[in-house]
Amino acid sequence: MAEVLFYHLTESTLEDALPGLLERSLQRGWKAVVQTGTEERRDMLDAHLWTFRDDAFLAHATDREAWPEEQPVLLTTEQGNPNAAEIRFLVDGAVPPEISAYARAVFMFDGHDAGQLEGARRHWKTMKGAGHEVTYWQQTPDKRWERKA
Repeated sequence: MAEVLFYHLTESTLEDALPGLLERSLQRGWKAVVQTGTEERRDMLDAHLWTFRDDAFLAHATDREAWPEEQPVLLTTEQGNPNAAEIRFLVDGAVPPEISAYARAVFMFDGHDAGQLEGARRHWKTMKGAGHEVTYWQQTPDKRWERKA
């Protein structure tokens, strides 16, 4: 069973929070796949990850590019795992694939978007019902993550 984390964005945007979580995943020696709900969002995150901080470089590619299996971080709209990632991030209402093969799955959802909140509630019930270890994290006013459940 996978460890499943739900990250409730209340103080920052996905663009602010995702790069740091990806960096920490890579520091663990994990490959990551980020599944978005739309191609437009995938492409926007692709552009953002090249420029999110002046002193950082986060190697990544999208599923449109050659050699996805070689990428440490792969952005996709699909449910596959071509880079054999250990961690899967699901953002913007992406429909999760079977996650049992992953060490960890992370659902990130915007606390100001009613549709994303409802989707996260549904996924929580599904993941918990499937026997995965689930935890819920919410941002504090200083943008740190605090475990709530």
